[in-house]
Amino acid sequence: MASVEQQRGIHTGDAAAALTELGDTIAECRMCPRLVEWREAVAVNKRASFADEDYWGKPVPGFGDPDARIVVVGLAPAAHGANRTGRMFTGDRSGDWLFRSLHTAGLANQPTSVSRDDGLELSDVWVTAPVRCAPPQNKPTAEERDNCAGWLDAELALLPNARVYVTLGQFGYHAFWSHLRRTGHDLPSPRPKFGHGLEVDLDDVTIVASYHVSQQNTFTGRLTEPMLDSVFARAAAIAAAPRL
Repeated sequence: MASVEQQRGIHTGDAAAALTELGDTIAECRMCPRLVEWREAVAVNKRASFADEDYWGKPVPGFGDPDARIVVVGLAPAAHGANRTGRMFTGDRSGDWLFRSLHTAGLANQPTSVSRDDGLELSDVWVTAPVRCAPPQNKPTAEERDNCAGWLDAELALLPNARVYVTLGQFGYHAFWSHLRRTGHDLPSPRPKFGHGLEVDLDDVTIVASYHVSQQNTFTGRLTEPMLDSVFARAAAIAAAPRL
């Protein structure tokens, strides 16, 4: 995988063009044999309700507003969600929660996301994940996470205005913390313990942590709509505040 510096050297022009080029490169990755086998098997052995659809079945790039001040960091594509549609959090119930909340916060033009061409537009938000292929049982290995780390570093390097990072779940929080360490940030030790609503203010970025929008959390009431809405309201307020 190319280093962040190499990726920066490849991309020219504005952030949108660079992110599109990087996304095309990410979609060609075959670094993790287990994930390649799984994502492609799911794309052939489709869920019955999507039997007539062509699955994406490849690594999934991030998407959103290239000028975003807010970045949402999830976990990985869902087997019959983003692995089917080719867009993060699109076409599954986790995405229903995420985009409804972004719409409530004024960060999305519509509350639903069902396909790459459904008209969804994000404003001031970029959505990504540390792992780009759907993993079996939604559990990537440490090696798979580390293999994908360079893609996250390269993508975030192309978001010059990002200052607030909403990390969904402990996996996203830890993965983003590792990104900060790799990219030379001065981090407190020990790392603040993950919890819903946690805020960590660093010199140039703020982390706002949330429980993941997985059905395991939303169906059980561990994460409610008001809880998620408060996270994005807070993220939007921090992003809009003048820098000191």
